[in-house]
Amino acid sequence: MKLRKSRTVQKGRIEIIPMIDVMFFLLATFMLASLSMQNLDSLQVNLPEGEAEKLSTEKPVTLTLTKDSKIYINQTVVTLDSLAATLKPLLADSKQKLIVSADNEAPQGLVVQAMLRARAAGAQQFLIAVKHK
Repeated sequence: MKLRKSRTVQKGRIEIIPMIDVMFFLLATFMLASLSMQNLDSLQVNLPEGEAEKLSTEKPVTLTLTKDSKIYINQTVVTLDSLAATLKPLLADSKQKLIVSADNEAPQGLVVQAMLRARAAGAQQFLIAVKHK
C-alpha cells in the first residue's frame, strides 16, 4: 500500500506589490522626517527676493526685524537698547556669522540701527536672508 503525503510542498513566492508599498511608505517617512529636521531660529517674515548661496553654519544666530518694528534674537524679543547686551554672549566666537532676517516692509532705519548695534556687540560678518526667486 502506498501512503500519500498529507501536504503538498509549494515553493515560496516573493510578492513584489507589498514590497513596493513598504518602500513608498519608507520614502514618504524619510522625506517628512528630513523636513522636520530643518531648524531655523527665526520668525516668519516676508523676505525680499534675491539670489544667495545656502547657509552652512552649525548653529546660526538670527537677528529678525518685523514690519511692525519688533526685534528678535533667535526668537527672543529685545529692544534696540538691549540688543548689544543680549547679542554679545551669543557672538563669543569671532567667526560667528549673524543672519539678518528683515521683513520686506521693515523700516530701513531700524534695520541699519540694529545692524550697527550688532556690530558694536562684536558681529563681524552679516548674512542677509532673502527669499529665492
